[in-house]
Amino acid sequence: MTVDLTSAIEDFWSARNRGEYFPQAYFDRLSVDDAYRIQLALIDRRVAAGEKQIGWKVGLTAKPIQEQFGFFEPVFGCILEMQRTGHAFGASELIHPGFETELCFRLGAGLEGEVSLEQVRAAISVVYPSFEIIETRGDLAKQIALALADNAQQRSVVAGDPVSLAPDMRLDQVTARVQLNGQEVATGLGSAVLGNPLNSIAWLAGKLGQYGRRLSPDEIIMSGSFVRQFPLSAGDTAVAEFSGIGRVEVSIAKA
Repeated sequence: MTVDLTSAIEDFWSARNRGEYFPQAYFDRLSVDDAYRIQLALIDRRVAAGEKQIGWKVGLTAKPIQEQFGFFEPVFGCILEMQRTGHAFGASELIHPGFETELCFRLGAGLEGEVSLEQVRAAISVVYPSFEIIETRGDLAKQIALALADNAQQRSVVAGDPVSLAPDMRLDQVTARVQLNGQEVATGLGSAVLGNPLNSIAWLAGKLGQYGRRLSPDEIIMSGSFVRQFPLSAGDTAVAEFSGIGRVEVSIAKA
């Protein structure tokens, strides 16, 4: 069944405004292409209403996360909020939150369409140790298209201090060590992210080109998690150390 995108965008916008993020009327009806077009239209409306899109995320890049959700290609979403390391969210501020352990890049130059890794590297100004804060607003594994229409779980980014991307920095060899409430829960390598986090940015530039979009100077890009996604509950603190780059921390206040 073909979906009328104009009607779907109105339906998703109305549903979102009443706190329904996965409209049941659209279960099993959207293609991935439909979902991206709805996502971008909803973000445009949010921006028109006063929010600011500051960048993009690439998700489902690492095998552990692809296996976790049963979807085996990258996806994109839009970023509208960035917080500094040490940020504490309110106990009831987030909807079923979690975190992913990622490198975040800020662009010094734009990128558009098919680009090489050399072009990607040259376009980057700085890299941040970071967490993506996600919200589980519906069943991603069973309704991946609705999750993409709902901006691919994105809620916020928490970033540590930026560092320059040195010419000899091997991002595929960066190690991330993740602690949750003082206990190490995972370690991962940059190579888990499509072989190299720069590949995420190249993929994103090409994918956005299919929708008439481009990567602009000063935008940030979350490149994808080194390890699987973890839930985050009231009273939790997560910390990640990225070798050669730095540290990031986030917490949720106790209930």
